[in-house]
This record gives sequence, C-alpha cells and structure tokens, in this order.
Amino acid sequence: MTQPITEPAYSKAVIETLTVANEYCLFIEKIENFPAEELFPFLQKIITLLYLKGCLLPEILVESDEANERFVTAEQWELVFGDLRKKFANNDEFWILDIDGSDETTPIKASISEQLTDVYQDLKDFVLLYQKNTKAAKQNAAANCKALFSSHWGIRIINVLKFIHSQNLKTNIQHNYLDFL
Repeated sequence: MTQPITEPAYSKAVIETLTVANEYCLFIEKIENFPAEELFPFLQKIITLLYLKGCLLPEILVESDEANERFVTAEQWELVFGDLRKKFANNDEFWILDIDGSDETTPIKASISEQLTDVYQDLKDFVLLYQKNTKAAKQNAAANCKALFSSHWGIRIINVLKFIHSQNLKTNIQHNYLDFL
C-alpha cells in the first residue's frame, strides 16, 4: 500500500502550480511563434489559472535555506522583455493604480511586457529550482513561489488581466459587430 505524501512541497497544489508555471514559461519563451490575435486570449486563460494556483499554494516550512537559488539573470530578463515588447508593440502600455505607492489614486503607465517578464522570472526560477533532485530545493522553490506570489507576481497578474480582459472584450465586440453585418 502506498503511503500518503505528507511533505507540502510534493503536494498536488504545488505540482499543479509547477505544471501551469512551466506552460506559461514555455509560452513566453516561444512568444514570437504565436500570431498576435492568439496572445491575449491565451494569456487571459493561463494567467487566470496561475493566479488561482498561486492562491492555493500551501505553507511550506523550509528545512535548509542553503538550497535556495535564483536562475534568471538580468540579461535573460532583458531578452524576454525585448521579445515581449516587440510582440506587443503598440499594445504594450496600459494604466494601473499603484496600490503600494504613495498615491493610490493617480494612475501610472505600466508595460505588459515588463509585468509579464517579472512573472516569468519568478516562475522560471520556481520551475528550475523545483527540478533539482533534493527535498530542500523543492521546499525552497515552493516556499519562494508562494512568497513571491504574495509580494510580487500575483499583483502583476491582476494588473495585466484587467487590461487583457478589456482588450478581449473589444475584440469580441468588433467580431460580433462584423458578423452581424
């Protein structure tokens, strides 16, 4: 009889988050292969799922901080950012309210490319660290992913999702209007 897995780093919630994070990273890495009209519909689905999975991550007690690593370099971040910026072109900028800033009521300009690249960096680090074959690495990967979801990539997903939702709505309205004609 198989023993139930009690280590939170091996939980279903972590494995599902890892799976979706890996799909997101693969999509971002191959963004130049996708037609522009497929970007927003796919991103809407995957980042919504990422947000849900981030919410479901369990608390992880890390036994050894020494296994903690980051993998995405500043140069890699810039390459991903550049690819995204080129792909989004004129659709890259949008307005957000910076709820962590000093003025929560004044909109500031944001970049979809920057927001998505920040999410990519956190998730790629999670995926790569989790692939190491030690319990400590998996604990650190899952614990960091949860902490960074709370402090960093969760809010970026929300910011981008509002914009993508409005873009998809505009596209659907235009398509429905054209179908009506």
